[in-house]
Amino acid sequence: MAATSNLEDVPSTDLMTELLRRMKCATKPDKRLILVGPPGSGKGTQSPIIKDEYCLCHLATGDMLRAAVSAKTPLGIKAKEAMEKGELVSDDLVVGIIDEALKKPSCQKGFILDGFPRTVVQAQKLDEMLENRGTKVDKVLNFAIDDAILEERITGRWIHPSSGRTYHTKFAPPKAPGVDDVTGEPLIQRKDDTAAVLKSRLEAFHKQTEPVIDYYSKRGIVANLQADKPPQDVKSEVQKALS
Repeated sequence: MAATSNLEDVPSTDLMTELLRRMKCATKPDKRLILVGPPGSGKGTQSPIIKDEYCLCHLATGDMLRAAVSAKTPLGIKAKEAMEKGELVSDDLVVGIIDEALKKPSCQKGFILDGFPRTVVQAQKLDEMLENRGTKVDKVLNFAIDDAILEERITGRWIHPSSGRTYHTKFAPPKAPGVDDVTGEPLIQRKDDTAAVLKSRLEAFHKQTEPVIDYYSKRGIVANLQADKPPQDVKSEVQKALS
């Protein structure tokens, strides 16, 4: 990585910016966080803010698996075999990939885990791995929100496919119903954004992931956020929970 690329070729402003960032980060407390919440609860909006504020690395297990597969790491090769057979990638493998990722310099101050652990077994395996590294999860941010609000949030989303512009029938409607403001082309709904798909994703979330919240609650490290509030308010709640 950085060792092979020649630092002489990096513009001074970039080097200075990175140095200043690292100096600022050096004073931040370490944090190991898990974000839990159903689809549409706003985790994706808050995680980049938290990542920058606390100098953490963002570990999205889906992306990490894909990266490991394309980099053909030993764990990636195993994961690819499982996927090709149509099997789920084992919990041990996912935890192994997280373990690998934690060696990166960007993860020095800690991490944000998003979309994992989804089950209590995964949480236990994650805890074991962290214990072996001499660390532990500091805080679990629970993006609590009512299913009915999620349905309104998600099923109201419409997209202009070629530009990626997004609209919402209630919160950010197009000027004319069903068409893009700029081109006048028809808007579409993503397959995932229908009530039926949301319903099955929410059922899976309640069944598998709510026990994870209980598991961490027993250790007193869960912060319940009111995720139905506007993003700015949720951001303040996150800051309170992490201060």
